[in-house]
Amino acid sequence: MGWFEYRNGVLYAESVSLVRIAEEIGTPVYCYSNAALKANYKEFADAFGHRDVLIAYSVKANANQAVITTLSDCGAGADVVSGGELQRALAAGIPGTRIVFSGVGKTQEELAAGLAAQVHQFNLESKTQLESLSEIAAKQNVKAPVAFRVNPDVDAKTHDKIATGRKADKFGVPIVEARGLYDLARSLPGIEVVGVDLHIGSQLTNLEPFKDAFSRLAELVNALRGDGHDIRQIDLGGGLGVRYRDEEPPTASEYAELVDTIFGGFDCQLIFEPGRALVANAGILLSQVIEVKHVSERRFVIIDAAMNDFLRPALYDAWHPIDPVCEALVDATREIVDIVGPVCESGDVLGIGRPMSFLAPGDFVAIGAAGAYGAVMASSYNTRPLAAEVMVHGGRIAIVRPRLQLDELIGRDRLPQWLGKPTNPLDEHGAT
Repeated sequence: MGWFEYRNGVLYAESVSLVRIAEEIGTPVYCYSNAALKANYKEFADAFGHRDVLIAYSVKANANQAVITTLSDCGAGADVVSGGELQRALAAGIPGTRIVFSGVGKTQEELAAGLAAQVHQFNLESKTQLESLSEIAAKQNVKAPVAFRVNPDVDAKTHDKIATGRKADKFGVPIVEARGLYDLARSLPGIEVVGVDLHIGSQLTNLEPFKDAFSRLAELVNALRGDGHDIRQIDLGGGLGVRYRDEEPPTASEYAELVDTIFGGFDCQLIFEPGRALVANAGILLSQVIEVKHVSERRFVIIDAAMNDFLRPALYDAWHPIDPVCEALVDATREIVDIVGPVCESGDVLGIGRPMSFLAPGDFVAIGAAGAYGAVMASSYNTRPLAAEVMVHGGRIAIVRPRLQLDELIGRDRLPQWLGKPTNPLDEHGAT
């Protein structure tokens, strides 16, 4: 687990025992390592230290303010895909000049917010977005810096639900239509063409799809420059994979070497949008065993974390390491168990067929590599309050998102007046 290691038989986050966190904060709880976040950023940044780059952290991977601020302090910008993420990045101290505004469906309000923040680049995904942005910017007598996200029709060879660069995917504009859209952009008021953008998917563990996509993008950049466009920013997106089980993803240095091979001769700024690669192994989800249930030949370990807390296994059939917080003896008896949550869904399974030492009610387990697409995708399904989040720094613990309490969750509902117990200041017509 990297920054999460056993010491004298107990799993630690940096210098803090996970038993201590579980007992003081309660479970389920996400725990992030400040040192891991910094180390991951440094590894990525050092690989491109010789180039003009903007490393725009992909906020959708983990939107906790403490995570964003930690990476911002390291020098990161932000890649945002909504007005809410834009506001989060700004609140974390990232200036608009280090923010890239992506997203397949930007509303006019979001485009206006991006202009107000003076974002570094809008990654546009359609002619409609271009025309809307032009109209808004022209009314304000400003120029919006734009790039088109092009779809190169490259299969990223990743999970079907996180592949984004095939012609059947909803993202981007077909690369064969890009030159026409750039010519249109040049003719519109309020628009300044500054770059091109590409992102073919997430959790790529092979460089070949990157190579294919980047080569096609390089050809497009040369063609656009030949058409007279001042392409000075090339956004290569994110997608670099991490190790969950037995994957062997490329290192940041290997990735950088490929980028240099293709774009080394281009005089431009390179933009990267890493998310998972920076935060996945910097976080774990800590949970407690509720009971162990034997059904026929199956053994179910029911824990208090569930699919509402951590959706990836149910949504993507994702495999994550699951380990006891108190390490078993070497010769301890192990049994094959399914680790499941208490949510009323058969899909609420965190791990299937795992060889585990004997677990009993009250024991703690840690779900590893949960820093990306964990808490940020959580819900309150089954009226389960959102889990707390903490960050450790050496031997220090900080609660970076308190656990939502049940009365807070239920108290967000409002009853209409016709039920006789009005709690909503507005009636059914929206009037006081």
